Amino acid sequence: MKFPLLATLAALAQRPASIGAFKPQHSHRAPHNYSASPRTPISASSPSTSTSALRISALESLADVTTLSIDSGDIDTVSRYAETGLITDATTNPLFVSQAGANGDARYEAMVAEAVAYAKEVTCSGDGCPVPEKTLNAAIDRLAVNLGKELVALVPGRVSTEVDIRLSYDTEGSVERARSIIEMYESMGVSKDRILIKLAGTWEGIQAARILEKEGINCNITLVFSFLQAAAAAQAGAYLISPFPGRILDWHKKQSGKSSYEPDADPGVLSVKRMYAYFRRYGYDTICMPASWRPSRGADVEGSDVDEILALAGVDEMTIPQPLLDSLSKLESSVVTRKCDAQADAASCNDPDFKLTEESYARYWEADGCGREKLGEGIDAFTAETEKLVKILIEKF
Repeated sequence: MKFPLLATLAALAQRPASIGAFKPQHSHRAPHNYSASPRTPISASSPSTSTSALRISALESLADVTTLSIDSGDIDTVSRYAETGLITDATTNPLFVSQAGANGDARYEAMVAEAVAYAKEVTCSGDGCPVPEKTLNAAIDRLAVNLGKELVALVPGRVSTEVDIRLSYDTEGSVERARSIIEMYESMGVSKDRILIKLAGTWEGIQAARILEKEGINCNITLVFSFLQAAAAAQAGAYLISPFPGRILDWHKKQSGKSSYEPDADPGVLSVKRMYAYFRRYGYDTICMPASWRPSRGADVEGSDVDEILALAGVDEMTIPQPLLDSLSKLESSVVTRKCDAQADAASCNDPDFKLTEESYARYWEADGCGREKLGEGIDAFTAETEKLVKILIEKF
């Protein structure tokens, strides 16, 4: 059996070595053993070159107080930012995998071809035959792993790979697929310590994380829109959560009729700070990594695209898409001040550490308008992307 991805990997191996080994030492988890190396200065024109070695950007200052992840599946974009030494991790989602499937770039086409060949081999599905669901699922997971393997070679930290979003309410199915994903990575020489398994923030997804964490498979609970989800994830021992302050803001703007907020009063920012404070107050190791950003003051205000990011400076980690990394690269370092502090925020936490059960969680969840609405929307949106990918893969068979 031939593996077209190998040719892609060989070509990528000829790139200049990354200097992205910098990792701020403020994670509540034990840091990876990466040796520090000089950062590549950043200018407003390019994330990898500088016109002045004296200029310090907001992105560089932010990386001093918060571990940064890049929210992208684009190999060139991730490589460019990894070379600055400011980016530690990378996150992917069904949208990025679907885009890889339809990209047309020879490197991504090689990933797709290898995923299809792999799925045929492991499920014994021949050319021209009807494509069973098991074969498609194997191809979906393999493509996600192929993309993740490329990203692992670029960043010094962890890459998040998502379990099929259609299993969001199936604990057993999520656990099975997560184990399979990790097995694929390990067969390619990628240690499970470099991977985070992404699971939707449903009760079932959180319980899947509980099982996987006990097996040494670290998890990223995504689509988190409420304190309830965050508390349940921490109590389950999840390695990391991804709350979405921007979408929380969207919900509150719709409910209140307000068009803007000051960043420090942004409901999404306040929600994330509450989660972070709870983790630190009660000694949970779960990392708080917000994602999905909106302009607190409104899109028409200059510089507002990074309002929420700056308002959460100092939180454990953030995952940020390329356009907002570009914006931070153009701003002066003076705009960054620490807004999240483990000791101070722990002292300000007023939430009890009430242990959640499935029954108590369900009761609280019924009253959680933002959590229920936005989680449903998020699952539906990612499901639609997965279905697009299925159609692309069927054509490849």
